[in-house]
Amino acid sequence: MPLVENGKIVEDRYVRLGAEEPIPERAPIIVPAARFLAEAARLIGRDGSLGVLWPNNKRVAELKPWLGHLALIALEFPKFRDGRAYSQARLLREQYGFRGTLRATGDVLRDQFSFLVRAGFDSFEVKKPADAVAFAKSVARYSVHYQPGADGSLPALRRRLQSANATGASEDA
Repeated sequence: MPLVENGKIVEDRYVRLGAEEPIPERAPIIVPAARFLAEAARLIGRDGSLGVLWPNNKRVAELKPWLGHLALIALEFPKFRDGRAYSQARLLREQYGFRGTLRATGDVLRDQFSFLVRAGFDSFEVKKPADAVAFAKSVARYSVHYQPGADGSLPALRRRLQSANATGASEDA
């Protein structure tokens, strides 16, 4: 499956493990949520980047104690019309302060890309190579937004006010 990260098509450096597969030394890994919760102490103590595949029907609050140890959280979209992972992403970024990689996986569609970025995702597993190219191109498509988002970009009004304050102009302008 093609992977788009920060607007570039890249090779996935993470090894996705199942519930029973042996854990490789020093390799970046992604483990299922149930395995992570059962083996968290052992997994966070290993040498190598750690990621977790988190289903959209589990509360992300369960990850709070381990957020500082996770390099990646892959949030699942089982169907394109199921948007619970958007809410999970916003909670992880805005309420829990997660600064690692947030990956969208599952039924991720091309027309959802800008919304995914605004929700805080910075990595995307897509089904088709053509979608990967479209995702990569669309990163720079929108540079101004009216609503606040979890992606860190300032809304248009706040940008305008900052610019006015920096130049010494009145905020009423």
